[in-house]
Amino acid sequence: MKATGIVRRIDDLGRVVIPKEIRRTMRIREGDPLEIFTDSDGEVVFKKYSPMGELSPFASQYSDVLSKGTGKAFLICDRDHIIACSGIPKREVVDRRISPDLEDIMEKRRCYTANGNSKLYPAEGVDKLGTVACPIIGGGDVLGAVVALSDGESERPDPTDVKLTQVAAAFLGKQMEE
Repeated sequence: MKATGIVRRIDDLGRVVIPKEIRRTMRIREGDPLEIFTDSDGEVVFKKYSPMGELSPFASQYSDVLSKGTGKAFLICDRDHIIACSGIPKREVVDRRISPDLEDIMEKRRCYTANGNSKLYPAEGVDKLGTVACPIIGGGDVLGAVVALSDGESERPDPTDVKLTQVAAAFLGKQMEE
């Protein structure tokens, strides 16, 4: 753990303010759930809670099925990181931070389809282009996204890839509601 040098007091209601700089750096938004950990040394650690993280093994299997069925690579992410992938080596993308462009697509709650004019790099440090990205919405909240990656031959997705990505996102959103 790294010290920030910032000290905050707990108010009379037991609240503590997380400084804006830390919230911005860690991409903590108003209403985001935080998980609280303690240890025997008296440390209290706040960690962003990802409901999609609990679905990680299931999401990995789902992306494998998508990839095998289409021959293309797929990513599944929560609101901050890639949690599952198929069709490309996992070590290259899993746990990487999503790009600001993908974050923007999720915030808008609309599917993205490449049209030749725009480019979507779904994660920081990943050079593969996304051709389709659909947000995963469960219980009215954006939980993540499903992204189909370019196969290198064409940057435009075919209608089947678009529909499969939309169905995958809807299905995962439904799973999160249950």
